[in-house]
Amino acid sequence: MRVWVARPLPAGARTAGRLAALGHAPLLAPVLDLAPSGAPPPEGAFHGLVLTSANAVPALAAAGYGALPAYCVGARTAAAARAAGLGPVLEAGGDAAALAQLIAAALAPGARLLHAAGRERKPEPAATLAAAGYRVTAWTAYAARPVPALPAPVDGALAAGGLDAALHYSRRSAATALGLARAAGRGQAFARLAHHCLSADVAHPLVAAGILSHFVAARPDEDSLLAGLAPSAPPACRHDPETGRRGGPPAALAAPPGLRQGGKRC
Repeated sequence: MRVWVARPLPAGARTAGRLAALGHAPLLAPVLDLAPSGAPPPEGAFHGLVLTSANAVPALAAAGYGALPAYCVGARTAAAARAAGLGPVLEAGGDAAALAQLIAAALAPGARLLHAAGRERKPEPAATLAAAGYRVTAWTAYAARPVPALPAPVDGALAAGGLDAALHYSRRSAATALGLARAAGRGQAFARLAHHCLSADVAHPLVAAGILSHFVAARPDEDSLLAGLAPSAPPACRHDPETGRRGGPPAALAAPPGLRQGGKRC
């Protein structure tokens, strides 16, 4: 499959490499640029670090937080924390609820936690932890800035029908990709792609825009997401030449392994 990888570097490059190894043709064109925020780290002592993205790891390591326990949302973040010398590293099951449970099992309420994240971050797990009595300090360690226009290789591929699918790893990235495609006059071509999303939350901007031809990973990890790109996977939409109607895949064609179908019509 010809797949647009819109996630930022360096993670996007790793994903593109995995796609190529699986026999797909990746088009690596991030729609967000990551850069350090420049904000100084908070003062005071902390009992642990809360990590919901591997992108915050370099800033934590540079700020000298290597001796604190690092509570990581998933395997990729945990691997980055270990590689940077943070630790001990504890890994949750890939979502914010599991991360909050992991921290609650390890630390008593009242513990002070440092949540290093991007400028645009979700309320969880900080909201759940704060409600349970933990003192959570947020630090904007990095910022994700949208690129100014749809990347030229993607613009050309959409114009020529040269893409089959797009991978979406974050809600903001999906919304940015959609906005850039529309601004470039490629909204309809973008909507015709098979959109493979890491979670239902990631898919939300597509659903809100009426793009129902998407799939959501059964688990919020890259293995599940890439498993749905098998060459034999059915298209998210089909066209009946006799009736002229469009609809979702026939009932006999289930979603690919590792994915659940996101919509029943185009």
